[in-house]
Amino acid sequence: MNTLLIHAHPEPLSLNGSLKNFMVGRLQAAGHTVQVSDLYAMGWKAAIDADDSLDGAAGERFLPDADSRLAFANGRQSADIAAEQAKLEWADAVIIQFPLWWFSMPAILKGWFERVYANGFAYGVGEHSDHHWGDRYGEGRLAGKRAMLVVTTGGWESHYSPRGVNGPMDDILFPIHHGMLWYPGFDVLPPFVSYRVSRMDEVRFAATCAALGERLDTLFETAPIPFRRQNAGDYEIPSLTLKPHIAPGEEGFGVHLA
Repeated sequence: MNTLLIHAHPEPLSLNGSLKNFMVGRLQAAGHTVQVSDLYAMGWKAAIDADDSLDGAAGERFLPDADSRLAFANGRQSADIAAEQAKLEWADAVIIQFPLWWFSMPAILKGWFERVYANGFAYGVGEHSDHHWGDRYGEGRLAGKRAMLVVTTGGWESHYSPRGVNGPMDDILFPIHHGMLWYPGFDVLPPFVSYRVSRMDEVRFAATCAALGERLDTLFETAPIPFRRQNAGDYEIPSLTLKPHIAPGEEGFGVHLA
């Protein structure tokens, strides 16, 4: 199978760098073909701007949404964006690896999503009608592919528990899982999270690699997070709110799990 690893850490000798190397070796040993987008090593440009189109801004001022759609439709995107989109088309599974910085991903990785997820590629896809509001949340160009986050954090696991001070890890990752991966159609696997990594020693590193290796070995068998599909009948269209009989009286992220 084809696996794309998107890696976002500036230091090759870091824990994240070591885990990246481990993942590549494990996947290749299992017979997978692996490509790596090492964003810092690539010098990835994080900021979206008019230069993302070979023609520059289409009008008097730069319109990120409209100009992105025009450049994608006409094959006039900058080469780095087109190359990453080709990798996504090629991949059967995508692993996104990063340290949790300020409760989210590093800016360079956020910029990867903002630029690569062009209008017409990852959003703005499909018909909009009274019965179907675009191909998204379980549908879209990336449907049928799998995605998994591999995340490190300095906090203790208890800090990210349901009553922990940082809030539940599932809630912190929900905007990525649901909004950035499920939205364009990925089947989203439960994340692999390593906690208190500043206290990582050789024994813990070996145990972490063993656990991560098991996840990689079952990359195509693990059941995905059961998010609700937008156009499958659970949501009112066009308000895109859950129908009254779905999880009545409940609110929050959890109601979007079937």
